[in-house]
Amino acid sequence: MMEQTDNQQQRKENQAHSVLGTERIGKLLKSYALPAIIAMTASSLYNMVDSIFIGQGVGALAISGLAVTFPLMNLSTAFGTLVGVGGATILSILLGQKNYNGASKVLGNIVSLNLIIGTIFMAVALVFLDPILTFFGASGNTLPYAREYMQVILYGNAISHVYFGLNSAMRASGNPKLAMGLTLFTVIFNTILDPIMIFGMGMGIKGAAWATVISQTIAMIIIVSYFSNHKNFPHFEKGIIRLDWRIARDSLEIGFGPFLMNSAACLVNLFINQQLGKYSGDMGIGSFGINNRITFLFLMVCMGLNQGMQPIAGYNYGARKYSRVLRVYKLTAVFATITTFAGFIVSVFLPHLMVGIFTHDGELAEMSVHGLRIMNSIFFIVGYQIVSTNLFQSLGMVSKSIFLSLSRQLLCLVPLVYLLPLWLGADGVWLSFPLSDAFACILTIIMTGRLVRKFRKLKDGDDPSSLGGIVR
Repeated sequence: MMEQTDNQQQRKENQAHSVLGTERIGKLLKSYALPAIIAMTASSLYNMVDSIFIGQGVGALAISGLAVTFPLMNLSTAFGTLVGVGGATILSILLGQKNYNGASKVLGNIVSLNLIIGTIFMAVALVFLDPILTFFGASGNTLPYAREYMQVILYGNAISHVYFGLNSAMRASGNPKLAMGLTLFTVIFNTILDPIMIFGMGMGIKGAAWATVISQTIAMIIIVSYFSNHKNFPHFEKGIIRLDWRIARDSLEIGFGPFLMNSAACLVNLFINQQLGKYSGDMGIGSFGINNRITFLFLMVCMGLNQGMQPIAGYNYGARKYSRVLRVYKLTAVFATITTFAGFIVSVFLPHLMVGIFTHDGELAEMSVHGLRIMNSIFFIVGYQIVSTNLFQSLGMVSKSIFLSLSRQLLCLVPLVYLLPLWLGADGVWLSFPLSDAFACILTIIMTGRLVRKFRKLKDGDDPSSLGGIVR
């Protein structure tokens, strides 16, 4: 009887995941990407809510202090994606190969690796917090705000890593709506807690941080409970919450591209803060903090599209259905371009409306509006570049993903952020963004064009070794 039940369960699992290889691509992308878009947009709103309450309730200097913490939070995110993105990618491909035992092992590895990396990061960052924040651009006026916020965020660092890693695994294993629901829960709960803790309890910027940590802790408990239930698949099994070094190596290898991208974002934010602090003072750093939040709202939609594409592309690549990989990539790229075009319209023609949500301080608002218009002046090309980079990552083509991830930020943006202000002042910092976007887009067109031509030469079912992915 037990064997019959197990066989029925396996048949249900096979049917649930095989739809990735048979269902119409447009319908699949909608069902996977829409929940991810809502979740990622909600995640962006999550950060925006903190910024709005802090800006309106604590003040302009607090906004600048919060902006100083962005590089450190990007670095923390980098270590989280190192595990989560790699694990989710392998999970999708293993499901495409019908390797269900391997998928469960990947799930356990996501937890153990995130706990280890998240705890080490927290300990090191807390010990050196003041020097780090000062190096990242904090002044005597903004350091107290930045310190208060980051101390609390770091206390919950390992919890955040585990939650986001398992959320990616849930989406990759065929439960995008539930993954979305958990993200929405954290946003709503955080929004409720923010005014209570900032104003009602008089905790100021520290209250916003506690609201974030508490929301993510509850979400982590829920998602761990979900994967502990043997009725769900994949699920935790006895002995799998430990490191499997082969899985860990593959996860870290695939996640290395997003890790470098987020690490580069940390470095870029650091340089931008330093340059804006040099040419515009604390208000210049605060203006970048506001503009960064606005821009990320649109970028998170693209990331949601990426997350919707990833399991579809990964599964079909594992199943050697190359025509379906191409179709989902093209469709995702079109939607992402539409999204970043909307971001361009808002940034260039409606900047006062967006900036006014964060602050009523005249100097900070004026700097933000001016910078936003320059920063996103060709933002409409960014969606294509983001999706194309994610395509290489989804197929396990690590070196190409890493190169494209870094091309915009390190090869172009960092040098321009330092060179252009020598002649243009603070405007040189803002102008660095569109120039870097153009450079990265040209590289992406060249590399993606080569990959697409290779895919077109392959018939479904052919050996994919010529493409250089990780399918075994």
